[in-house]
Amino acid sequence: MDRITGENVFMAVGIRDVARAAGVSPATVSRVLSGTPVDPAMRDAVLKAVETTGYRPNLAARRLRSRHTNTIGLIVADIRNPFFTAVSRTIEDMANRQGMRIILCNTDEDPAKEEAYLGLMEEERVTGVILAPARSTRKRPPRDFPTVLIDRTIPGEVFDCVVLDNISMADALVQHLVQRGHRRIAGLFGAESNTGRERRIGFEEAAARLGIAATSHAVPHADGEAAQVLHGILAGADRPDAIVASNGVMLLTVLRELRVLGLRVPGDIALAGFDNNDWMEFVGDGLTVIEQPVDEIGRTAMTMLAERIAHPENPARKVVLQGRLIVRGSSAAVDAAADMEAQSR
Repeated sequence: MDRITGENVFMAVGIRDVARAAGVSPATVSRVLSGTPVDPAMRDAVLKAVETTGYRPNLAARRLRSRHTNTIGLIVADIRNPFFTAVSRTIEDMANRQGMRIILCNTDEDPAKEEAYLGLMEEERVTGVILAPARSTRKRPPRDFPTVLIDRTIPGEVFDCVVLDNISMADALVQHLVQRGHRRIAGLFGAESNTGRERRIGFEEAAARLGIAATSHAVPHADGEAAQVLHGILAGADRPDAIVASNGVMLLTVLRELRVLGLRVPGDIALAGFDNNDWMEFVGDGLTVIEQPVDEIGRTAMTMLAERIAHPENPARKVVLQGRLIVRGSSAAVDAAADMEAQSR
């Protein structure tokens, strides 16, 4: 408080003040604020001192002095998909602990939006990018900033990436349904993503190997497309006795349309798919799904990005993670489904 004017007076806090409060050198403070790896105890002391002193770095000036902004660009394909929501949360949590900010962008599987956001990342001079690319990506990510791909890869391009073993996981779902006695299976897979394509491959290969009647369908990423494809499947003379959906959003659409048509799961038709969203265990006796390791995907992506920032000359790496089959009532065996239907009457 100024004794003459009676007004509050705020003194500018600088790096030296933070260093004094943390008991470290100004150089150490600069390294922590720029994202350079330091001893964890020192980093924690600096971050605490930043909070207690109220230090606010001049980000605009820092951008002029450095090509790094301590900011990560996170570009996802569909933020409505709980998979991307969960992965984004893990990435944001890790970035926050490291003193980094996140710019989150949603492309809606639109390559034009993806290209625009990549341009924004260049303009913002981000430290690195984590990207879930659309299948029809038109512009590969610039190589002048570190990039890690999640959930999908870009055919013909080499980037660090962390993905699910989609082919073997789709195979596991088909095997499970066949073991439960289902012989006519229809699969719905995203048309725009490399993930959907790989899951479709795994589905078709498993069906061919097991000698069952199966049809696979590529579903465009647009409102109403999945429902339209599903109506075509169910209107046929040989209605399938099981359906596989390639993500949680599509599973919800299938459930909604089956209800509209008066078909019960699993009494009239079995259902299984990918993702393990919170609501799935409460639908009937629960939905059978492949649970993706969303936390591990997010942590791995951030770790790979930090390594790429520190060692840009290293060769690109691909990390392939396994999912977990969670068996619930929606994929019940044919006889068991009939018993469940009789008990519900």
